Amino acid sequence: MRKKFTMAAVVAGLGLATVTAPPATAASDDTIVTFTIDSGDLTINAPDSVDLGSVASDATSISGPMGPVTVTDKRGVLNGSWTATAISTDFTTGAATPPETVPNINVTYTPGAATATTGTGTFTPGPGGIINVPRVAFTGTDLVGDNSATWNPTLTITIPDGRVAGTYTGTVTHSVG
Repeated sequence: MRKKFTMAAVVAGLGLATVTAPPATAASDDTIVTFTIDSGDLTINAPDSVDLGSVASDATSISGPMGPVTVTDKRGVLNGSWTATAISTDFTTGAATPPETVPNINVTYTPGAATATTGTGTFTPGPGGIINVPRVAFTGTDLVGDNSATWNPTLTITIPDGRVAGTYTGTVTHSVG
């Protein structure tokens, strides 16, 4: 004798339950979630000191690289910008009384091309020139998010006639804003 099974009997025998759609009156509630990315700092870092070497007493100039200068922008900007500048003091020596001076009008700054960059933006060296007043060293424009630029500027110091022998010291100050 053969037994007949219906589909309902098979479903019931397997313990399968019938799935039904939720009632049309189901409720929901949205939660707005926020978070904040804090803005960081805009900084500039230059070598603590550099020795351009020495020249003979009849030399008309001395020139050499300063070492890497880096602007680091952690502000997380959108379409932002920054401008780095350089200015020099006079260079003096204590080998003479009164001290001998090479005025800052004789100090020329040449930024050169970027040696490294990070982030999104346009990084452009300034035109260079005499740095007896603040001169543009480098700019970052069209910036998105964090970024940085590094360059290795060259200083050229024109030595006026009649300067005494000795070690001349001055300060080149880099700023960014």
